[in-house]
Amino acid sequence: MTNSDLAAVVAAVRERIDPDEAERRALADAAAALETRVHDALDDVPVTADVLQVGSTARGTWLSGDRDIDLFVRFPDDLDREQLASYGLEVGHAVLPNGHEEYAEHPYVKGDYDGFDVDLVPCYDVPTAPEIRSAVDRTPFHNEYLVEHLDDDLAADVRVFKRFLKGIGAYGSDLRTEGFSGYLAELLVLEHGGFEPLIQAASDWHPQVEFDPEDHGTRTFSDPLVVIDPTDSERNVAAVCSAENVARLQHYARDLLADPREELFFRADPPVLDANEVRSHLDRRGTTAAAVVFDAPDLVDDQLYPQLRKSLDGVADELDRRGFDVFRTELFAADDAVLFVELSVAERPAVERHVGPPVHVRQHAEGFYGAYENGNGYYGPFLDGDRYVVEREREFTSATAFLTSGALFDVALGKHVESTLREDGYDVLVGDEVATLAATFGGELARYFDPRP
Repeated sequence: MTNSDLAAVVAAVRERIDPDEAERRALADAAAALETRVHDALDDVPVTADVLQVGSTARGTWLSGDRDIDLFVRFPDDLDREQLASYGLEVGHAVLPNGHEEYAEHPYVKGDYDGFDVDLVPCYDVPTAPEIRSAVDRTPFHNEYLVEHLDDDLAADVRVFKRFLKGIGAYGSDLRTEGFSGYLAELLVLEHGGFEPLIQAASDWHPQVEFDPEDHGTRTFSDPLVVIDPTDSERNVAAVCSAENVARLQHYARDLLADPREELFFRADPPVLDANEVRSHLDRRGTTAAAVVFDAPDLVDDQLYPQLRKSLDGVADELDRRGFDVFRTELFAADDAVLFVELSVAERPAVERHVGPPVHVRQHAEGFYGAYENGNGYYGPFLDGDRYVVEREREFTSATAFLTSGALFDVALGKHVESTLREDGYDVLVGDEVATLAATFGGELARYFDPRP
């Protein structure tokens, strides 16, 4: 690979992702018109406030085709939360009369204007980022910092890096993706002085990797990637980014440097699988798949996915503990949620071996022996070396028996997942039955059976 090879690929990518002049003009006109409408609406609110465009479209780091305009209305920081929400919604509905309310830390209005997706978010006008009263209050400080530090060349490299992250499946700081946010992408490009030096550096990272753009140096973090927020020394911008996504960036950075090509920026998903193809994969692998299927709790993704992951981990750990040898797991969610577990062992013997303490550990050994000495269907106790052993009846001889029993509720489940399973019930699919999931989750199953870094 030569620098010119990578430069040629980056140039070709930019041809596809850089907004053209017409796009930029249309966005600027829409944003200006919206800001005028906000100012008009603020005339009817009994406090002094202003409006600020934030996000990638304010900083020139947006990709062609993006249609998002984020407007933050900054209210005095002595308002109580109810007033902030009330005035914010009043302004939001006046500016976007056909908009609807959504909720982050507090409600805001989302709607459409001239073909653009608009978020109109109220926040507090606080003096510094560490003095925020709500999470969104720091966003204007991020915007100010990046507008000051990003020039046109760096902004162009941010767009390339964002497209690269999207291509490899690592873009997004939501708790479903646990990847790189737009702000994190911007800071990393700024820190390294461009896309290529960032990719070169990432290929050699040895986590924990830490960057402190403003040399705050006041806190330590345990995350694999640490980027201290230049506007708030107490915050790691990369806190959401999982170790897997850090590793994913490293893998594809090396891949890009070894073989520069556009496809890494625009990777296509594998073809969606149908039920027969799912069965073929399972037959080829000789494993047994099991799925717990239930109505997805009515939660936003950032609440839903942590609960689904906790539940999947709890089910998988218990299946492992009971000897069913979990091979791999995944979760899917749409209207239904699926805890998908692939097992190396589907059936276990009717008895299980239970090893006790060494005989010389008198108190524990006598307690173990006394608990089992009366028989009650046990084999033993007997000695194996210096330890007592019994062979006792296994509670569940199949994964199906466990998953359909009340014992499922003894594992660590997410709060809303557990209540949904208890109140609304659930289905358990085992073996070829899981192929029916292809009707809804054929794309997710395709990625499961065609795993990539």
